[in-house]
Amino acid sequence: MGAGEAIADRLAALRGRIAQACERSGRKVESVVLVGAGKTQPVASLREAWEAGLTVFGENRVQEAQAKAPELPAELEWHLIGPLQTNKVRPALDLFRAIHSVDRPKVAQAIEKEAAQRGLTVTGLLEINLGGEESKHGFPLEGFLEAVRPLAGLRHLKIGGLMAIPPPGPTPEDSRPWFQKLRALRDAMAERPEWAGFPGLLSMGMSDDFEVAIEEGATHVRVGTALFGARN
Repeated sequence: MGAGEAIADRLAALRGRIAQACERSGRKVESVVLVGAGKTQPVASLREAWEAGLTVFGENRVQEAQAKAPELPAELEWHLIGPLQTNKVRPALDLFRAIHSVDRPKVAQAIEKEAAQRGLTVTGLLEINLGGEESKHGFPLEGFLEAVRPLAGLRHLKIGGLMAIPPPGPTPEDSRPWFQKLRALRDAMAERPEWAGFPGLLSMGMSDDFEVAIEEGATHVRVGTALFGARN
């Protein structure tokens, strides 16, 4: 079996598992977007996934996506799933139309300003540091709803939902309480008048726990290793 066949087979298997998780939770399979997390993966692997039918790809670093994009079909949909520094907003908006990792108001305002200058609308997800881990980015849970109130009025950065990476645990089930916590925060946010019309997207779940995430309401799962194999 060649590398291309392996990725196509993995993609088919992932889609089967996503469908089963949706069936278990009474959801339509179309309600879940599979984001192929391409961090450190070669362009050839991303191309194989594209040829097998994957359309949405996530990258952790702006520079890495910039290097890969010219070698891949223009129709690819790029999502930024890693941290964004304010000095990288301009190159980020050359490529990404969805940013899963808006982790503080300063970044949100920088995206809004640059997008407005270009006449763009960008989808942004607010990253939450669920476990208060020093090693992770994101808004703290405490005071979150008040902290993000000013972001509801942004016109060019449309806040579409929330993203989180739960603290690591020995089994996928260990992520479930954290996913439930993120979903509850999303629901509380949606009830606030300033967030009327809030889409309520949830970007949560990776290779080890995406099925649990889907059962708990994930709309976007970010899968790398289970699709592409071990990182280089």
